[in-house]
Amino acid sequence: MTARIAPLMPPYSPEVRTSLEKWMPPGAAVEPLVLFRTVARYPLLSDRMRGLGAVFLGRGLLPKRVRELLILRTCARCQAEYEWGVHVTAFATSVGLDPEAVASTLRPASGEGLDTAVLRFADELHDTGTVSDATWETLASQFEPNAMLEMLSMVGFYHAISFIANATRLPLEPWAARMPAEGEPSTPSNGGA
Repeated sequence: MTARIAPLMPPYSPEVRTSLEKWMPPGAAVEPLVLFRTVARYPLLSDRMRGLGAVFLGRGLLPKRVRELLILRTCARCQAEYEWGVHVTAFATSVGLDPEAVASTLRPASGEGLDTAVLRFADELHDTGTVSDATWETLASQFEPNAMLEMLSMVGFYHAISFIANATRLPLEPWAARMPAEGEPSTPSNGGA
């Protein structure tokens, strides 16, 4: 499948190079992500999205495990294999998500506990555009109001990222995890980036 909007390719203009350097972590061992190189075609959008993404990934209020569960579940529900795979590979192990926790982001939420409540939160927003009283109360007992606002915004942001990845048909990063095909075990490996 060919990308509907071609990502920028090197050599980059000085402005694009500077923008892409801001998107990527310092010393990254991989080329700027296809997503970033696609969004960089629209500099104003790229700049604004990067700022919000930086809040979530670098300066957010949520525990990193909760952040990644929300992102992975949102991407899984949107069938955004591109972003799901990037986050599994780049963050899952470092935030304490073992293969079973990663696999849980791909199947219906069951059981009790914080992880399940976080998955339900993303599910309810995806399915209904709101959050049930029971799920809200469970999470509001754990997180301050500003963290709840961050959770709501993060799910919305990663819907937007998923829409961009899916609708533009971004090619998958070669180093990123893949969602298991139907019938395969849903325990993706955490490869190195």
